[in-house]
Amino acid sequence: MEKAREKVSIPKTMLLPKEEMLEVKKKGQKIKIGVPSDLSKVEYRVPLSPQAVDLLVSYGHEILIERDAGKAASYSNEDYQKAGATIVETKEETFQCDIILRIAPFDCDEIDALRGNQFIISNMQIQAHCNESIQKLMQKKVTTIAFEYLENEEGFLPFVHQMSQIAGVTSITIASEYLSNSRNGKGVLFGEVTGVTPAELVIIGTSTAAEYAARAALGLGIFVKVFDTSVYELSKLEEKLGRRIFTSVFYPKVLRKALISADAVIGATAFNTPPKFKVSESLVKQMKEGSVIIDLNVSQGGCFETSKCTDFNNPTYTKHGVVHYCVPNTPAMVARTASISLSNILIPILLAIGDNGGVENYIKVSKGFRKGVYIYHGILTNHDVGRMFNIPAKDIDLLLAVF
Repeated sequence: MEKAREKVSIPKTMLLPKEEMLEVKKKGQKIKIGVPSDLSKVEYRVPLSPQAVDLLVSYGHEILIERDAGKAASYSNEDYQKAGATIVETKEETFQCDIILRIAPFDCDEIDALRGNQFIISNMQIQAHCNESIQKLMQKKVTTIAFEYLENEEGFLPFVHQMSQIAGVTSITIASEYLSNSRNGKGVLFGEVTGVTPAELVIIGTSTAAEYAARAALGLGIFVKVFDTSVYELSKLEEKLGRRIFTSVFYPKVLRKALISADAVIGATAFNTPPKFKVSESLVKQMKEGSVIIDLNVSQGGCFETSKCTDFNNPTYTKHGVVHYCVPNTPAMVARTASISLSNILIPILLAIGDNGGVENYIKVSKGFRKGVYIYHGILTNHDVGRMFNIPAKDIDLLLAVF
């Protein structure tokens, strides 16, 4: 009687042509991510929550986090350790990872500490850069990806949208705080109460931040006036709010009258574009003593001639009797909420990077992710940055054929 033949298990990859086998090996790369603390830069957000770390580690990825990086967002070192992260003592240790993930942009000293030939995913904040910092990044042969330029496959800017929502709502809290006696304000309730004229708010722009600031203000009974260069955008804003509000283009007399009676003014024009209109210093001089300006566009040049960047250590200054709040990273005021929001967006991106065999491959397959690249292997690819710092920029789609 013939012996029964033993079944032999043949790996599927042995049946594939050599070219396909090479492709299989590229897929599913485990990535190593370094997360430095940004507290020294007065940035309280952290790009990954412990829950996000837990998910990434469950896929086999390695996360190095600098000690106390999540402290301002109320995340302890123990929270991250339980999630599977490795806590390191210095920023420099995270700078040796293949992928560095952070909120704040890199300064020149930090760039010098980089290993080189790495992938950096962070805010660019073009106003925080100079010719020297861009040149140093290029010399390190790094590939840098900016949160604010990343798109999804439909051309939507998820990071800008989420942070703008938070900035818009938070701006109303800030205005309320600085109008109150707790901050030596004029003692005005930023809201409505029976028998008292409601507080007045002027918003410059019709961006997502403007929309969410208007929503929060209207909910408090504040009288809202919105100005923009486009009647169409003003109409779209009214549709989103679901109600008619006072809107106008920038007629000088109408704007002047609105600013004179305003208790607070918020600059919230569209992100990633220089403000098309600036409120002049002469108009700021005519505003009420103790009124408040909040410029959410200060990192892009600002909506007011009197704006200059501040930080959370010294968030305001007074000019012409008007309190100016010009912190470029306003969402960090609610660091935990903002960190969770950032993690929600970053998780699918980081998992996709792993699934596609690393950042290099993901840049090639994802058009939206590619939009965020402004330096590719040491070559500047963002023409706006190039014009600002007088550095030649190349088309990334052409460079992809070389690398």
